[in-house]
Amino acid sequence: MQIDILTLFPKMFSGPFDESIIRRAQDKGLVDIKIHDLREYGEGERRSVDDRPYGGGVGMILRVDIIDKALSALVTNHKSPNTKVVLLDATGKKFTQKVAKDLSRIKHLILIAGHYEGVDTRVHEHLVDEIISIGDYVLTGGEIPAMVVTDAVVRLLHGVLEKPEATTSESFSPITNHQSPVTTLEFPQYTRPEVYRGWKVPKVLLSGNHKEIEKWRKSESLKKTKKVRPDLIPDP
Repeated sequence: MQIDILTLFPKMFSGPFDESIIRRAQDKGLVDIKIHDLREYGEGERRSVDDRPYGGGVGMILRVDIIDKALSALVTNHKSPNTKVVLLDATGKKFTQKVAKDLSRIKHLILIAGHYEGVDTRVHEHLVDEIISIGDYVLTGGEIPAMVVTDAVVRLLHGVLEKPEATTSESFSPITNHQSPVTTLEFPQYTRPEVYRGWKVPKVLLSGNHKEIEKWRKSESLKKTKKVRPDLIPDP
């Protein structure tokens, strides 16, 4: 998989992408992540990429022509089936595990990290395939959302995790034997010591009865979801 990220602050990405699972995925050749400085496509001596909004307002707006120039340099036809262009913006649809899975099937993913007051709306209308927000809050820019999306997508690629089944039993995975598909949070997890300050590990996890353990985990997963994220449970 190829992931290209367009940003005004390329140095922000060096730490997160040079460590742990993302680093190993790159070393294995499972993903190629490239960071591109939008200012390389800017105009004038100062490599300007933004301007004041028409109609007045606070802040500066990233220019449509600059972003179009950057996209054109990355791909000949960024609307091809094998490529998806995503703008990280607070006005987009909420990023979920399902969205991450869908994006992990794309061969070439281009992420645009918005900044300043925003991006010229013509970018939304004509240059991107999707607009994604990582939550109902506003950050200083799209760099951290781009890191979040990249991390969530890369870990789903085949061969990245040593145990692929890890992605099927974690939070936001569906319970298959429920009356209807239910997306749930991950079940409670425990490790040694068995007893600490009087806090005990549930007996069923020590029983060795895998059928009962699986039953307990599904039950606890559903219980936890109803308590913490009732919005994930469909109405009867």
